[in-house]
Amino acid sequence: MTTPPPSGFDARRFKRVERDGYNLIARRYLDGASARAALTDALLEAANLSAGQTLLDLASGPGVLAQAALPRVAPGGRVIASDLAEATLAAGRSACPGLLCAAADAEALPFPDHSFDRVLCGLGLMFFPDEHLALAEMRRVLRPRGRLALSIWGAAGQAPLVECALACLRRLLPAPKVARPSPLRLAPLLPDLLARAGFADIDIRTCELVFVYPDATGYWQAFLDLAGGAAGSLSRLPAETQARFPVEVAQELEPFRAGGGFRLVNTVLIASALSG
Repeated sequence: MTTPPPSGFDARRFKRVERDGYNLIARRYLDGASARAALTDALLEAANLSAGQTLLDLASGPGVLAQAALPRVAPGGRVIASDLAEATLAAGRSACPGLLCAAADAEALPFPDHSFDRVLCGLGLMFFPDEHLALAEMRRVLRPRGRLALSIWGAAGQAPLVECALACLRRLLPAPKVARPSPLRLAPLLPDLLARAGFADIDIRTCELVFVYPDATGYWQAFLDLAGGAAGSLSRLPAETQARFPVEVAQELEPFRAGGGFRLVNTVLIASALSG
């Protein structure tokens, strides 16, 4: 299966928007990492880490996964956090001064073949314009029988954290001239994508992420603190337009009302596979 880009899609512009957006929210993304701790733990377990391994964390942002992996590959191991957004990496280094970082494009990694025992990619694959090329690069830098562990959002209907915000934006804003690739597009394709990229022993499991918000404003801020490209684009809208979203999104959140607030249960897919 393939996931052709929307008509008129410009991959370079898309990457620039995502880079600028994640640079904008770098500190806030790091501050919100504790809410995603269950996903961090599940992905590290899937990676099957041990002392002495070398590990690359792609789409690392502020290096939350990379930092959590460090003690699991000690002593003698090495972890590199890599991301297109250099300010997110800087935020990670401020929290963990010894963190090794490399600003890089996941579709053109600056590492030799067979450099790593493990590659991680947490909630990142769906933001690479060419997921096939990104997976090929991951396999290239893995050593023979090296392990890839990645996570992506579940299928449509299973990720209200993302879907409620996107539905609100579609309702209130004109349709964009060029559509963005959906962050939910890869869930039904993941086994085939990994197999086509040459990975073997593919294992895909689910992880639940539960978020509780006291009100719609709290939800909207949490979305902005996670969605780099969208957050960057929305920050350029007139202030009065921006002020509408935390109020209007209550309509999309209503099915998830629990008590005086909202409870959103999200499915994330955790995949592990060997480089063959």
